[in-house]
Amino acid sequence: MRFKDQVHFIRRNMKKNKLRVFMTILATTMACSFLIILSSVGFGLQKSMTENIMSQGIITEIAIKGQKNAKEVTEKDLSEFKTHKNVKSIIERTTVYDPVVIRYKNLKANNLSLIFTNMKEEHKSKMKLDQGRMPEANNEIVVGYDFASQLWTDQEIQSFDKQIELGKDTTTIKQPKGYTGNILNKTINVEVPKIDSATGKQKTDKNIQLIIVGIKEKPKQSWETDSDILVNRDIKGFENYIDNARENKNINNSLVVNVDKFDNVEKVTNDLIDEGFYVRSVTTVVEDINVFFNVFKIGLIFVGAIAVLISAIGIFNTMTMAVTERVQEIGIMKAIGASPSVVRKMFLMESMYIGFIGSILGIVISYIISYAINLIVPKILSAIEKGASPGSYDITFSYIPISLVIIAVVICSGVATLSGLNPAIKATRIKVLSALRKEI
Repeated sequence: MRFKDQVHFIRRNMKKNKLRVFMTILATTMACSFLIILSSVGFGLQKSMTENIMSQGIITEIAIKGQKNAKEVTEKDLSEFKTHKNVKSIIERTTVYDPVVIRYKNLKANNLSLIFTNMKEEHKSKMKLDQGRMPEANNEIVVGYDFASQLWTDQEIQSFDKQIELGKDTTTIKQPKGYTGNILNKTINVEVPKIDSATGKQKTDKNIQLIIVGIKEKPKQSWETDSDILVNRDIKGFENYIDNARENKNINNSLVVNVDKFDNVEKVTNDLIDEGFYVRSVTTVVEDINVFFNVFKIGLIFVGAIAVLISAIGIFNTMTMAVTERVQEIGIMKAIGASPSVVRKMFLMESMYIGFIGSILGIVISYIISYAINLIVPKILSAIEKGASPGSYDITFSYIPISLVIIAVVICSGVATLSGLNPAIKATRIKVLSALRKEI
């Protein structure tokens, strides 16, 4: 029997019991859709988290967190990496959390910290600026995009502090707009507290004038606020201020290695690890996320596969009934020379056909449901959470990659084929004479 005739025979037999076959395909479709949608949640959350990490900060930065010998890492410890062909710069930043008073005209900011850094290395890293340029003189600085908004009048500061004292939530208090003009190329006055080393008490304030020559680019996340003040570490006048902060452990040193391009981040990260440094980069974070979500996705696929196995019971029943109803036809096929392998193959093809059609319909339905989830769920969550900022739930809750589609088709078709195996074997064992008398 030719393959074309076999296919025609299968389709003709399936049309005889349209309702039963339809219900079987429907069960397979639902199982396949459940498998894909359930698994797509894992793929969607992984995709969103990875994209979120890639969008935060500079993806070519590697943060040095320490050494295996528990010694504090300094820029000198990384001197050999300065000549590394893939390293652009090594930046050591010192953040002093003792607040200073910053004044510009009649405005001031009380609670901002200073970050002392090597501006030459910052320049090598090609820091992205919204306006201006990188500092060249010691008294030139770069500020965060939101720095100007932190400059308030005395009256605005008092009003804001009073509301906090009354116990109001800071998220509901309307903050002043701050300075709305262009702060670029303006000179600010920094009042640095001078501490008496003997008594530990503040004696006077030292006034240091700094010129803003650069403004960092706007944070990529809408909820982020960047009011950093980057000062050249070679500037004079802050020695006592830094020493006092170090004494009080109110200081933090961070070390960052900047790589020439993202493709080389993993290589440099591995080189640093081999030298005994604890590091954190985009590649290490994404790797940790992938390990977690791979386990998570396997669990979801396993749960979805159980639904497919349940639908396999329906396929088994359908194929068993088909064998029972076609006993005479099977006998005639054998009488005219059809081999047992041909009979077995025809029933296996029929069960596989049911599984394949069900998986195709399931894929189509899954894409529709996935689109609806990504469209509706963020709106529902935003409506439930009052005060949520725009884009707070800009997350891909469901994502269906081609790999998931292939996995679903393989599982559904494979399970359907296995479900039809026993009925197909049963069909090959039917005796010709008994079949012609419509007996099993």
